[in-house]
Amino acid sequence: MDKYKVIDLFAGAGGLSTGFEMAGFETILAIEIDLWASETYSFNHPKTPIYTGDITKLTNLNDLIKDNIDGIIGGPPCQGFSLSGNRDPKDPRNSLFMEFVRFIRFYKPNFFLMENVPGLLSMKNAKGEKVIDIIKNEFENSGYDVDVSILDSSDFGVPQKRLRVFIVGFKKELNLSKLNYYPKPFTAKEHQKLSIRDAISDLPPIEAGQGEEKMSYYTDPANDFQKMMRANSVEVYNHIAMRHTQRIINRFKTIKEGQSLADVSEEHMQRKRGDATRISGKTFSQNNMRPYADKPAPTIAASFQGNFIHPWLNRNFTAREAARLQSFPDNYIFKGKRTTMSWEKNLSQYQQIGNAVPPLFAKSIAKRISNILDSLN
Repeated sequence: MDKYKVIDLFAGAGGLSTGFEMAGFETILAIEIDLWASETYSFNHPKTPIYTGDITKLTNLNDLIKDNIDGIIGGPPCQGFSLSGNRDPKDPRNSLFMEFVRFIRFYKPNFFLMENVPGLLSMKNAKGEKVIDIIKNEFENSGYDVDVSILDSSDFGVPQKRLRVFIVGFKKELNLSKLNYYPKPFTAKEHQKLSIRDAISDLPPIEAGQGEEKMSYYTDPANDFQKMMRANSVEVYNHIAMRHTQRIINRFKTIKEGQSLADVSEEHMQRKRGDATRISGKTFSQNNMRPYADKPAPTIAASFQGNFIHPWLNRNFTAREAARLQSFPDNYIFKGKRTTMSWEKNLSQYQQIGNAVPPLFAKSIAKRISNILDSLN
Protein backbone atom coordinates (compact mmCIF):
# COMPACT_ATOMS: atom_id res chain seq x y z
CA MET A 1 0.00 0.00 0.00
CA ASP A 2 1.27 3.47 -0.89
CA LYS A 3 2.22 5.71 1.97
CA TYR A 4 0.10 8.72 2.82
CA LYS A 5 1.89 11.86 1.61
CA VAL A 6 2.22 15.10 3.59
CA ILE A 7 3.76 18.56 3.25
CA ASP A 8 5.42 19.98 6.39
CA LEU A 9 5.13 23.79 6.62
CA PHE A 10 7.27 25.76 9.11
CA ALA A 11 9.14 22.46 9.48
CA GLY A 12 11.90 23.56 11.87
CA ALA A 13 14.34 20.78 12.68
CA GLY A 14 11.77 18.16 11.66
CA GLY A 15 10.02 16.85 14.77
CA LEU A 16 6.59 16.62 13.13
CA SER A 17 7.96 15.01 9.96
CA THR A 18 9.92 12.47 12.00
CA GLY A 19 6.86 11.47 14.01
CA PHE A 20 4.67 11.16 10.91
CA GLU A 21 7.35 9.10 9.16
CA MET A 22 7.53 6.83 12.22
CA ALA A 23 3.79 6.28 11.71
CA GLY A 24 4.25 5.34 8.05
CA PHE A 25 3.71 8.66 6.27
CA GLU A 26 5.97 10.11 3.59
CA THR A 27 6.97 13.78 3.71
CA ILE A 28 7.26 14.91 0.09
CA LEU A 29 8.08 18.56 0.80
CA ALA A 30 9.23 20.66 3.76
CA ILE A 31 9.39 24.45 4.02
CA GLU A 32 11.54 26.25 6.60
CA ILE A 33 12.98 29.77 6.66
CA ASP A 34 15.86 29.25 9.12
CA LEU A 35 19.11 28.15 7.47
CA TRP A 36 20.46 25.99 10.30
CA ALA A 37 17.13 24.33 11.10
CA SER A 38 16.78 23.60 7.38
CA GLU A 39 20.29 22.10 7.35
CA THR A 40 19.33 19.84 10.27
CA TYR A 41 16.12 18.83 8.51
CA SER A 42 17.87 18.11 5.22
CA PHE A 43 20.64 16.06 6.86
CA ASN A 44 18.14 13.84 8.67
CA HIS A 45 15.54 13.65 5.87
CA PRO A 46 17.75 13.34 2.78
CA LYS A 47 14.90 12.08 0.57
CA THR A 48 12.62 15.04 1.33
CA PRO A 49 13.05 18.20 -0.77
CA ILE A 50 13.15 21.27 1.44
CA TYR A 51 12.54 24.86 0.43
CA THR A 52 14.70 27.12 2.58
CA GLY A 53 13.22 30.58 2.59
CA ASP A 54 10.24 32.80 3.25
CA ILE A 55 6.98 30.90 2.62
CA THR A 56 5.26 34.14 1.57
CA LYS A 57 7.62 34.30 -1.44
CA LEU A 58 6.24 31.00 -2.79
CA THR A 59 3.60 32.55 -5.00
CA ASN A 60 3.23 29.83 -7.66
CA LEU A 61 2.14 26.66 -5.86
CA ASN A 62 1.44 24.97 -9.18
CA ASP A 63 5.16 24.46 -9.72
CA LEU A 64 5.97 23.36 -6.16
CA ILE A 65 4.97 19.68 -6.25
CA LYS A 66 3.17 17.51 -8.77
CA ASP A 67 2.07 14.65 -6.49
CA ASN A 68 -1.35 14.44 -4.91
CA ILE A 69 -1.03 14.94 -1.17
CA ASP A 70 -3.06 13.53 1.71
CA GLY A 71 -2.24 16.04 4.41
CA ILE A 72 -0.56 19.28 5.43
CA ILE A 73 1.15 19.50 8.81
CA GLY A 74 3.01 22.27 10.60
CA GLY A 75 3.27 24.77 13.42
CA PRO A 76 3.07 28.35 12.15
CA PRO A 77 4.29 31.02 14.58
CA CYS A 78 1.34 32.20 16.69
CA GLN A 79 2.41 35.85 16.78
CA GLY A 80 0.37 37.95 14.36
CA PHE A 81 1.99 40.81 12.54
CA SER A 82 0.57 43.86 10.80
CA LEU A 83 0.72 43.76 7.02
CA SER A 84 -0.40 47.33 6.42
CA GLY A 85 -2.41 50.23 7.76
CA ASN A 86 -4.22 49.80 11.07
CA ARG A 87 -4.57 46.03 11.08
CA ASP A 88 -4.52 44.34 14.45
CA PRO A 89 -1.11 42.69 14.94
CA LYS A 90 -2.76 40.01 17.12
CA ASP A 91 -5.24 39.01 14.43
CA PRO A 92 -4.21 35.66 12.93
CA ARG A 93 -5.56 36.77 9.57
CA ASN A 94 -2.53 39.10 9.44
CA SER A 95 -0.07 36.34 10.29
CA LEU A 96 1.77 33.39 8.83
CA PHE A 97 -1.20 31.27 9.85
CA MET A 98 -2.86 32.45 6.64
CA GLU A 99 -0.03 30.88 4.66
CA PHE A 100 -1.06 27.57 6.22
CA VAL A 101 -4.64 28.29 5.09
CA ARG A 102 -3.42 29.26 1.60
CA PHE A 103 -1.71 25.90 1.15
CA ILE A 104 -4.77 24.00 2.38
CA ARG A 105 -7.10 25.86 0.03
CA PHE A 106 -4.78 25.22 -2.92
CA TYR A 107 -3.94 21.53 -2.38
CA LYS A 108 -7.23 20.51 -0.72
CA PRO A 109 -5.72 17.58 1.25
CA ASN A 110 -7.93 15.08 3.09
CA PHE A 111 -6.60 16.33 6.44
CA PHE A 112 -4.41 18.90 8.12
CA LEU A 113 -2.69 19.13 11.51
CA MET A 114 -1.61 22.41 13.05
CA GLU A 115 0.36 22.60 16.33
CA ASN A 116 0.73 25.58 18.66
CA VAL A 117 1.13 26.71 22.25
CA PRO A 118 -1.78 26.57 24.76
CA GLY A 119 -1.72 30.37 25.06
CA LEU A 120 -3.31 30.47 21.62
CA LEU A 121 -6.64 29.55 23.23
CA SER A 122 -6.73 32.70 25.39
CA MET A 123 -5.55 35.19 22.74
CA LYS A 124 -7.98 37.84 21.50
CA ASN A 125 -7.75 40.43 18.77
CA ALA A 126 -8.46 44.16 19.15
CA LYS A 127 -12.19 43.57 18.73
CA GLY A 128 -12.23 41.07 21.59
CA GLU A 129 -12.73 38.10 19.26
CA LYS A 130 -11.06 34.86 20.34
CA VAL A 131 -8.18 34.05 18.02
CA ILE A 132 -8.95 30.31 18.10
CA ASP A 133 -12.50 31.01 16.84
CA ILE A 134 -11.11 33.05 13.95
CA ILE A 135 -8.70 30.24 13.11
CA LYS A 136 -11.44 27.58 13.24
CA ASN A 137 -13.68 29.70 11.01
CA GLU A 138 -10.93 30.06 8.40
CA PHE A 139 -10.45 26.29 8.31
CA GLU A 140 -14.20 25.56 8.29
CA ASN A 141 -14.74 28.06 5.49
CA SER A 142 -12.02 26.22 3.60
CA GLY A 143 -14.15 23.05 3.68
CA TYR A 144 -12.98 21.19 6.80
CA ASP A 145 -14.52 19.73 9.94
CA VAL A 146 -12.24 20.98 12.70
CA ASP A 147 -11.45 19.81 16.23
CA VAL A 148 -9.16 21.46 18.77
CA SER A 149 -7.51 19.70 21.72
CA ILE A 150 -4.77 20.26 24.30
CA LEU A 151 -2.56 17.20 24.73
CA ASP A 152 0.36 16.47 27.08
CA SER A 153 3.39 14.77 25.51
CA SER A 154 4.10 12.83 28.74
CA ASP A 155 0.84 10.92 28.11
CA PHE A 156 2.29 9.59 24.86
CA GLY A 157 5.65 8.08 25.80
CA VAL A 158 7.69 11.31 25.87
CA PRO A 159 9.78 11.91 29.04
CA GLN A 160 8.61 15.51 29.27
CA LYS A 161 5.50 17.36 30.40
CA ARG A 162 4.67 19.49 27.38
CA LEU A 163 1.17 20.84 26.78
CA ARG A 164 0.38 21.73 23.18
CA VAL A 165 -2.70 22.71 21.20
CA PHE A 166 -3.43 20.57 18.16
CA ILE A 167 -5.94 21.56 15.52
CA VAL A 168 -6.96 18.69 13.24
CA GLY A 169 -9.30 18.98 10.30
CA PHE A 170 -10.74 16.52 7.77
CA LYS A 171 -12.56 17.42 4.56
CA LYS A 172 -16.27 17.89 5.26
CA GLU A 173 -17.16 15.65 2.32
CA LEU A 174 -15.56 12.70 4.14
CA ASN A 175 -18.28 12.89 6.84
CA LEU A 176 -15.88 12.25 9.74
CA SER A 177 -17.11 14.96 12.11
CA LYS A 178 -18.43 12.45 14.67
CA LEU A 179 -15.05 10.75 15.08
CA ASN A 180 -12.49 11.57 17.76
CA TYR A 181 -9.49 12.80 15.77
CA TYR A 182 -7.04 12.34 18.66
CA PRO A 183 -5.27 9.32 20.18
CA LYS A 184 -6.05 8.12 23.68
CA PRO A 185 -3.30 8.70 26.28
CA PHE A 186 -1.42 5.51 27.02
CA THR A 187 0.63 6.64 30.03
CA ALA A 188 -1.89 8.88 31.74
CA LYS A 189 -1.07 7.56 35.22
CA GLU A 190 1.72 9.54 36.84
CA HIS A 191 3.77 6.51 37.92
CA GLN A 192 3.78 5.14 34.36
CA LYS A 193 5.28 8.22 32.77
CA LEU A 194 8.87 8.21 31.61
CA SER A 195 11.27 10.22 33.75
CA ILE A 196 14.43 12.16 33.01
CA ARG A 197 16.43 9.27 34.48
CA ASP A 198 14.63 6.83 32.19
CA ALA A 199 15.56 9.01 29.24
CA ILE A 200 19.23 9.94 29.72
CA SER A 201 20.90 7.73 32.35
CA ASP A 202 22.87 5.79 29.70
CA LEU A 203 24.52 8.87 28.17
CA PRO A 204 28.15 9.69 29.08
CA PRO A 205 28.15 11.51 32.48
CA ILE A 206 30.33 14.42 31.38
CA GLU A 207 31.06 17.47 33.52
CA ALA A 208 30.84 21.15 32.52
CA GLY A 209 33.03 21.90 29.50
CA GLN A 210 33.50 18.22 28.65
CA GLY A 211 32.25 16.14 25.75
CA GLU A 212 33.03 15.70 22.08
CA GLU A 213 30.99 15.92 18.90
CA LYS A 214 31.11 12.13 18.63
CA MET A 215 31.38 9.88 21.71
CA SER A 216 30.96 6.27 22.76
CA TYR A 217 27.99 5.21 24.86
CA TYR A 218 28.49 5.03 28.62
CA THR A 219 26.52 1.86 29.38
CA ASP A 220 24.12 -0.57 27.77
CA PRO A 221 20.55 0.75 27.43
CA ALA A 222 18.67 0.40 30.72
CA ASN A 223 15.10 0.33 29.40
CA ASP A 224 12.93 0.12 26.29
CA PHE A 225 12.99 3.88 25.70
CA GLN A 226 16.79 3.96 25.65
CA LYS A 227 16.84 0.94 23.33
CA MET A 228 14.46 2.74 20.98
CA MET A 229 16.54 5.93 21.00
CA ARG A 230 19.73 3.94 20.26
CA ALA A 231 18.22 1.53 17.72
CA ASN A 232 20.04 2.93 14.67
CA SER A 233 22.99 4.58 16.37
CA VAL A 234 26.38 3.28 17.47
CA GLU A 235 27.73 6.58 18.84
CA VAL A 236 26.51 9.69 20.68
CA TYR A 237 26.41 13.02 18.84
CA ASN A 238 25.71 16.60 20.00
CA HIS A 239 26.74 15.71 23.57
CA ILE A 240 29.00 18.61 24.60
CA ALA A 241 28.44 20.30 27.95
CA MET A 242 28.48 24.08 28.27
CA ARG A 243 31.41 25.67 30.07
CA HIS A 244 30.61 27.22 33.45
CA THR A 245 32.75 29.33 35.75
CA GLN A 246 33.63 27.82 39.11
CA ARG A 247 31.30 30.35 40.74
CA ILE A 248 28.37 29.04 38.69
CA ILE A 249 29.31 25.41 39.41
CA ASN A 250 29.45 26.21 43.14
CA ARG A 251 25.96 27.70 42.86
CA PHE A 252 24.68 24.60 41.07
CA LYS A 253 26.04 22.40 43.86
CA THR A 254 23.75 24.12 46.38
CA ILE A 255 20.56 23.71 44.30
CA LYS A 256 18.58 20.58 45.12
CA GLU A 257 15.94 18.83 43.01
CA GLY A 258 12.90 21.05 42.63
CA GLN A 259 14.89 24.17 43.56
CA SER A 260 16.20 27.00 41.38
CA LEU A 261 18.14 30.25 41.50
CA ALA A 262 15.29 31.64 43.62
CA ASP A 263 16.35 29.29 46.45
CA VAL A 264 20.08 30.04 46.72
CA SER A 265 21.78 32.05 49.45
CA GLU A 266 23.01 35.59 48.77
CA GLU A 267 26.52 34.24 48.19
CA HIS A 268 25.33 32.36 45.09
CA MET A 269 22.82 34.85 43.67
CA GLN A 270 22.96 36.12 40.10
CA ARG A 271 25.50 38.92 39.58
CA LYS A 272 25.20 42.02 37.42
CA ARG A 273 26.64 41.60 33.96
CA GLY A 274 30.12 43.10 33.94
CA ASP A 275 30.24 43.50 37.74
CA ALA A 276 30.46 40.22 39.68
CA THR A 277 30.56 42.14 42.99
CA ARG A 278 26.92 43.26 42.69
CA ILE A 279 23.74 41.16 42.82
CA SER A 280 21.52 41.62 39.76
CA GLY A 281 18.27 41.44 41.71
CA LYS A 282 16.56 39.57 38.85
CA THR A 283 15.47 36.09 39.84
CA PHE A 284 13.11 33.79 37.94
CA SER A 285 11.82 30.52 39.37
CA GLN A 286 12.89 28.56 36.28
CA ASN A 287 16.40 30.00 36.09
CA ASN A 288 18.92 27.30 37.03
CA MET A 289 16.06 24.98 38.02
CA ARG A 290 17.10 21.43 38.88
CA PRO A 291 14.21 19.16 37.85
CA TYR A 292 13.37 15.90 39.60
CA ALA A 293 15.29 12.97 38.13
CA ASP A 294 12.42 10.54 38.58
CA LYS A 295 9.68 12.66 37.00
CA PRO A 296 9.12 13.78 33.41
CA ALA A 297 11.12 16.86 32.47
CA PRO A 298 9.46 20.28 32.52
CA THR A 299 8.75 21.73 29.08
CA ILE A 300 11.92 21.96 27.01
CA ALA A 301 11.56 25.43 25.50
CA ALA A 302 13.85 27.20 23.04
CA SER A 303 15.55 28.90 26.01
CA PHE A 304 16.15 25.69 27.95
CA GLN A 305 19.96 25.94 27.83
CA GLY A 306 19.90 28.41 30.73
CA ASN A 307 16.70 27.24 32.39
CA PHE A 308 17.62 23.84 33.74
CA ILE A 309 20.43 22.09 35.59
CA HIS A 310 21.06 18.41 35.06
CA PRO A 311 19.32 16.43 37.84
CA TRP A 312 22.52 14.83 39.18
CA LEU A 313 25.41 16.69 37.50
CA ASN A 314 26.39 20.32 38.10
CA ARG A 315 25.87 21.71 34.61
CA ASN A 316 23.14 22.50 32.10
CA PHE A 317 21.69 19.85 29.78
CA THR A 318 23.56 19.05 26.60
CA ALA A 319 21.81 19.24 23.22
CA ARG A 320 21.70 15.42 23.08
CA GLU A 321 20.12 15.13 26.52
CA ALA A 322 17.47 17.65 25.51
CA ALA A 323 16.94 15.77 22.24
CA ARG A 324 16.31 12.60 24.28
CA LEU A 325 13.79 14.48 26.44
CA GLN A 326 12.12 15.52 23.18
CA SER A 327 12.23 11.86 21.98
CA PHE A 328 14.50 12.48 18.99
CA PRO A 329 16.43 9.26 18.25
CA ASP A 330 20.20 9.35 18.73
CA ASN A 331 20.92 9.13 15.01
CA TYR A 332 19.13 12.46 14.56
CA ILE A 333 22.03 14.91 14.32
CA PHE A 334 21.57 18.65 14.83
CA LYS A 335 23.45 21.14 12.68
CA GLY A 336 24.42 24.77 13.13
CA LYS A 337 26.05 26.24 16.23
CA ARG A 338 25.28 24.74 19.63
CA THR A 339 24.49 28.18 21.05
CA THR A 340 24.24 31.65 19.56
CA MET A 341 24.67 35.21 20.67
CA SER A 342 21.64 37.51 20.75
CA TRP A 343 22.58 39.24 17.50
CA GLU A 344 22.91 36.00 15.50
CA LYS A 345 19.84 35.33 13.38
CA ASN A 346 19.86 31.57 12.87
CA LEU A 347 18.53 29.00 15.32
CA SER A 348 21.11 27.21 17.48
CA GLN A 349 20.94 23.47 18.12
CA TYR A 350 19.36 24.20 21.51
CA GLN A 351 16.70 26.44 19.95
CA GLN A 352 15.95 23.94 17.18
CA ILE A 353 15.42 21.19 19.75
CA GLY A 354 13.30 23.35 22.07
CA ASN A 355 11.08 24.56 19.22
CA ALA A 356 10.39 21.08 17.89
CA VAL A 357 7.34 18.88 18.29
CA PRO A 358 8.51 15.69 20.08
CA PRO A 359 8.56 12.95 17.42
CA LEU A 360 6.83 10.34 19.61
CA PHE A 361 4.11 12.90 20.37
CA ALA A 362 3.63 13.47 16.64
CA LYS A 363 3.75 9.73 15.95
CA SER A 364 0.79 9.03 18.25
CA ILE A 365 -1.35 11.66 16.53
CA ALA A 366 -0.19 10.53 13.08
CA LYS A 367 -1.15 6.91 13.83
CA ARG A 368 -4.65 8.01 14.82
CA ILE A 369 -4.96 10.03 11.59
CA SER A 370 -3.64 7.09 9.59
CA ASN A 371 -6.25 4.79 11.11
CA ILE A 372 -9.01 7.25 10.17
CA LEU A 373 -7.70 7.47 6.59
CA ASP A 374 -7.48 3.66 6.41
CA SER A 375 -11.14 3.42 7.37
CA LEU A 376 -12.05 5.33 4.20
CA ASN A 377 -10.58 2.66 1.92
